[in-house]
Amino acid sequence: MLFNLGYIDPVAFSLGPIDVRWYGIIIAFGILLGYFIAQATAKKVGYHQDALIDIIFWSAIFGFVAARIYFVIFQWPYYAANPSEIPMIWHGGIAIHGGLIGGFITGIIVCKMNNHNPWQIGDIVAPSIILAQGIGRWGNFMNHEAHGGPVSQSFLENLHIPRFIIDNMYIDGQYYQPTFLYESVWDVLGFALLLFLRKHLRIGETFFLYLIWYSIGRFFVEGMRTDSLMLTSNIRVAQVMSVILIIISVVMIIYRRMKKQPPKFKDARNLAWPK
Repeated sequence: MLFNLGYIDPVAFSLGPIDVRWYGIIIAFGILLGYFIAQATAKKVGYHQDALIDIIFWSAIFGFVAARIYFVIFQWPYYAANPSEIPMIWHGGIAIHGGLIGGFITGIIVCKMNNHNPWQIGDIVAPSIILAQGIGRWGNFMNHEAHGGPVSQSFLENLHIPRFIIDNMYIDGQYYQPTFLYESVWDVLGFALLLFLRKHLRIGETFFLYLIWYSIGRFFVEGMRTDSLMLTSNIRVAQVMSVILIIISVVMIIYRRMKKQPPKFKDARNLAWPK
């Protein structure tokens, strides 16, 4: 195996009493890379660079807050008993679906305020979002979290993955399924697929395809994880949300094709808020 790095400390470095964790560095890198990719596309279709900066900035802020609120809601018995823990985000506990909901709502509001077409903006940023999610899963790896159930060392070796991943899936005396890796690979494949198909799709459909692709992968990966938010003892919140997003996306694609006939992404320039 290559890349035998041994155990990775979740803390990258310390600045006095402040620990800077790999998780934060990787998340920030994913967002920044996604921003530059989306900005290049926005420029091609005629948007001023400030348009995307405003949308991404506010969506990221409120998305992060919503991700925490979402997590707290589904862990409410614990946080009701320990309310001081609610703002302590550094102890862990954010949910991607909550972040997506908060970010999407904020993005629509900012688009409305600035007379931008939210479907077109959604198509521009969708590949960047799924790429950032794929990169962000490596932050979970650095934290030794978001893993699946117990497996043997030989199981991991048979996956033909780098040695440093195997070594860091050994947590508290047990090897675990690298679900972070499965989702990361799925997301990166989704990024490539969206970039390839976007020019052939109609306005809004790249965004909906992103929701479908991400939700399919998340549904199956979530079933392997050991730290899922649970709706009931047997039903995982993320799986329910994934099914809902798939249904909504498919219905919206069909409805808009039948009723709206939006232009193809490659043919549209800087569209305004839909009438």
